[in-house]
Amino acid sequence: MEITSEQESKATLSELGARVRAWRARRGMTRKQLASDSGLSERFLADVETGKGNVSINSLESAARALNISILELLQDAPRPALARVQGLLSRLDDAQLDQAYAMLGSSFGMNESLGREQRIALIGLRGAGKSTLGSQLAAERGVPFIELDREIEREAGTSMNEILLLHGQAGYRRYERRALFRIAEDHPGGVVMTTGGSIVSERETFDLLQSRFYCVWLKASPEEHMARVVAQGDMRPFDATHGATSEALDDLRRILASREALYARADAVVDTAARTLKQSLKDLDRAVPQAKSLSEKSPAKETP
Repeated sequence: MEITSEQESKATLSELGARVRAWRARRGMTRKQLASDSGLSERFLADVETGKGNVSINSLESAARALNISILELLQDAPRPALARVQGLLSRLDDAQLDQAYAMLGSSFGMNESLGREQRIALIGLRGAGKSTLGSQLAAERGVPFIELDREIEREAGTSMNEILLLHGQAGYRRYERRALFRIAEDHPGGVVMTTGGSIVSERETFDLLQSRFYCVWLKASPEEHMARVVAQGDMRPFDATHGATSEALDDLRRILASREALYARADAVVDTAARTLKQSLKDLDRAVPQAKSLSEKSPAKETP
């Protein structure tokens, strides 16, 4: 059966819609948020995502900018030219050589500043996994500071999260996020427990930075448990408030989790909080992270002359 140009066009629009929907899920953005950030209407975006939209280059650029990606990243998987050349070289190496290349690149460009990394614990995962509750208790048990990355980003920017996004968009938010991560790592060489936003793993550069300076633990739960805990907290972010605790909101959560699952799995450790009590999950978390150093190990005594 011969495929007509009309069928090809429909297939292209359907693929484009799937890509926009996937990137939106990966960023944890509702359609309403994407519409607000891009200046496009929700109805137009709904048509695009269902393969019905008459899409222009300008509208694609607006959507891509709001998603903090380039239009090329939206349309295809090709990396930047310089990165493509590096990847071409790396593709010729075996696994052992890749590990060596990774170490050499990190050393050459100052990206392996991992001193004290295992004492700096970063909790990743979707909202409702118990990051704040378990993180604060783990920090108290270990006698180290507990911080929330969102609050540190606000401190870095000197304004609220909403204002950061309003004034600077996703790209500006990510810049402040990376600056906050650098500062936190420098300020806490002896240990800290930090919670992060659920979408941090979807920004490759930021997630690489996080993993290079913090021991990352994925707090995992089922979509239903995430939803139940979020609702219990009275907080429906990142879901559209007009949906409420509906099957549509749960479907959004499932898509977000599915789009990030492989990224979350890159964590140094995974703690499944599903069907576990707070006490059990805290015990699991304590076992999953490196043991805290003693005071003498953190601050070795000076030798007497």
